[in-house]
Amino acid sequence: MHSIRYQAVLISSSVAVLLIGPSAGAKPPSELAERIDREGAVSTLHPQLRTTVKDWLAQALAQITDIQINPTESGIELFLEATNAELAQVSTQRTENALILEIQNAQLVTGQDIRRENPAEGIESISLQALTQDSVQLVIVTTAESAQISTSPNRLTVAVNTMAQTASPEPTLKQEADTETDEAEIAEDDELEIVVTAEKTPENAQDVPLSLTVLTEQNIEDADITTLDGVADRTPNFTFFPAGSNRTSAFYSVRGVTNFNAFSRDAVGFFIDDVPYDFAGFIDQDLIDLERVEVLRGPQNTLYGRSSAGGVVNIISRRPTNDFEFKGAASYGNFDAFKTQVSVSGPIVENRLLFRLSGSFSTQDGFVTNTLLNDDVDGGTYWTGRGQLLWTPTDEWEILLNASVADYREGADPFVLVKADDPFNTQLSFNGFNDLVTNAQSLRIAYNTSDIRVTSITAHRFSSQKAAFDQDGSVANILINAPDFSSRVISQEIRVQSPEESDRFQWILGGYFERSTFDNQRDFISGTDVPPANQGTLRSDGDSVSRSLAAFGQASYNVSDKLTLTAGLRYEDTLASIDYTQTFISPDGAFVLPVLQLNNIEISGSELLPRFAVDYRFTPNLTAYGSITRGYRPPGASFEPNDESTAVFEAETSWNYEVGLKTSWLENRLILNVSGFYNDTSNFQFPSIQNGVALVDNADIRSIGGELELIARPIEGLELSAGLGLLNSEFRNGADAFTGTALQGNRTPLTPNLTYNIAAQYRSEIGILSRLELIGVGSTFFDELNSIEQEPFVLVNVRLGYESDNYGIYLFANNLFDTQYLTQSFDFGNRIGIFGAPRTIGVQVRANF
Repeated sequence: MHSIRYQAVLISSSVAVLLIGPSAGAKPPSELAERIDREGAVSTLHPQLRTTVKDWLAQALAQITDIQINPTESGIELFLEATNAELAQVSTQRTENALILEIQNAQLVTGQDIRRENPAEGIESISLQALTQDSVQLVIVTTAESAQISTSPNRLTVAVNTMAQTASPEPTLKQEADTETDEAEIAEDDELEIVVTAEKTPENAQDVPLSLTVLTEQNIEDADITTLDGVADRTPNFTFFPAGSNRTSAFYSVRGVTNFNAFSRDAVGFFIDDVPYDFAGFIDQDLIDLERVEVLRGPQNTLYGRSSAGGVVNIISRRPTNDFEFKGAASYGNFDAFKTQVSVSGPIVENRLLFRLSGSFSTQDGFVTNTLLNDDVDGGTYWTGRGQLLWTPTDEWEILLNASVADYREGADPFVLVKADDPFNTQLSFNGFNDLVTNAQSLRIAYNTSDIRVTSITAHRFSSQKAAFDQDGSVANILINAPDFSSRVISQEIRVQSPEESDRFQWILGGYFERSTFDNQRDFISGTDVPPANQGTLRSDGDSVSRSLAAFGQASYNVSDKLTLTAGLRYEDTLASIDYTQTFISPDGAFVLPVLQLNNIEISGSELLPRFAVDYRFTPNLTAYGSITRGYRPPGASFEPNDESTAVFEAETSWNYEVGLKTSWLENRLILNVSGFYNDTSNFQFPSIQNGVALVDNADIRSIGGELELIARPIEGLELSAGLGLLNSEFRNGADAFTGTALQGNRTPLTPNLTYNIAAQYRSEIGILSRLELIGVGSTFFDELNSIEQEPFVLVNVRLGYESDNYGIYLFANNLFDTQYLTQSFDFGNRIGIFGAPRTIGVQVRANF
């Protein structure tokens, strides 16, 4: 609180002036101003002195800069944020239909009154207006009988409980974005305020000083996003390259950083409820019952347990609820595609022990038909399940047990000859299969008080994949590739951080341990159409172990109400080793020839990874930021080396520079964010691939680009969104491992030079939903020699539905114009590839209670 020192100074024989300064126990500015005005002293001052006194009075007032309204389980929470002084002098009164708060020593700096109509069930309106020159009035029109008011140095919080009068019907599907209890939902019908935890504390997405794309639960349902390639389609400079209709064996790219070297740690950190994925080939699985997805572009080393060189995809599932809840969806379409998802949640012991169960089942014919064997190559059946148990023994403690399982029984990755007349018809001597089984468990223990937050996350994840496919992609019986992988990751993360109420200084300290094992047995089976001397099985058997230890921390300091400085540091130490044998076995098993044996080949590395950032808030709706971050991908062991020199590879490091603007307009009905980046990467880890053999090497690359994202709600019911990513990622040196060809100037693999998405969606008052969406990808090379290219293409998706009370029915068509495009392509002796999904159409129904 400001305090006042009074000193009377004789100006003339009839006028005395109060000189004002800080002093304990003095009267507040509003009381002083009232006294001066009442006694007429200001009006009788010399004009210049009168202006000085009034200017000081304004400076001593709390400047209210923002108002946020977030739904909660029991009603709403309203936040008033201020600078310059505290919001501590609040008086309240209750009328028959309204709660009125008068805030003294405060000014509304927006220049105009703020009013929100029907922000939540049970709230008719909320208005904020200037009462006098140094007081503000907040009026909440509601019949709610319960409200809690609390203050912190720069924030006033009003929590309104509307549960007492909510005997109203259940919300309709179209209202769900406004009444759901998860913290990522849009606060109002006409506003776009989204709360995220990208920086490990709840905050408005527009206040996070980095490139961030957020898909809320409503966004996910409206676009029917169930896989990570669906997430990537709506994120600038994030591209997924799936394996046809299969849900495994995918590649991806974020700002030129890829998992093209599948042997190294993932370039992007993929987390589901704080549990990291274990291996790049296992990541594109079914996403069910989600609250939101946050995509952070750029290295993330000082906030997350597992480091990431390219960014983080933070997937948050819906948590157990204190009220019974059921959600379900089912769809059917061409290719005999049937899919269903179900979730149920509720209390076991009200307010203390809650549960949530969710699962999915899907079956689908493949996109590619093997006309020689008269059967589909890909497609298949899978099911997934997740269970959560949430225990809150006290208000400070929260214990969440999370377990999931998935079982995929699919056909082989549908590689076909790239130059085939019809990419969805092929002739193969062998169809193959692709089976993946995973399970994961995590225990999250959180302690949260007004002084400190402590979080512990213990996680385990196991994955096993067995597959076989016709590698030559032809009718000839030449070569079958049969991998048998299994992966296990155990991790422990501990975070200690400042409380959520911290305003001026926020900090986080953490430690991370991870141990991963990867068992690789792969058979290359030569068939009858190769010379007899070459017929047989080349069997690779490798065991890789990796251990990582890390300590990390970050601190942000608000130098002023506009300027924030952030600094972070991570230390990571990694040790990787491999045991590997390769053996040739004749078709009858009588002849066994050892080809290669490597024992306990190790590589280690450690690195300090700093981060510096600054953001400046010109106005509450315009923020500029900049950052310099060290990126890192640790050294590792190749799963299939040719000799000791190719058994391990060096660490990949980078310096990443980013600047950006985050803006919101028209009371947050329009959001426009732009960013630019430059990344200088040393020892980029990439494989050279020839005839199915991959050799890992290192080279330097440079990536430069920019991103734009726009979301607008110009009128009620209409939402427009767009995203644009521009990227130029090139080799600065290096050579192909097989041919020795120089790579300088070549574009890096799997990095489109352009990505964009445009969507227009209208939800009418009578329940009609219509959505039109364009997804575009620029030219893409699939190899380091730039000899395999996919030209630019555009996909068009449409969706039309009707929603009533608790149900919805929708018609959809994806890739409406049946565009043909490659998602993967390699030189395995023949030029083979996988084509993206053709036109798919169907119907979907949803229900929630």
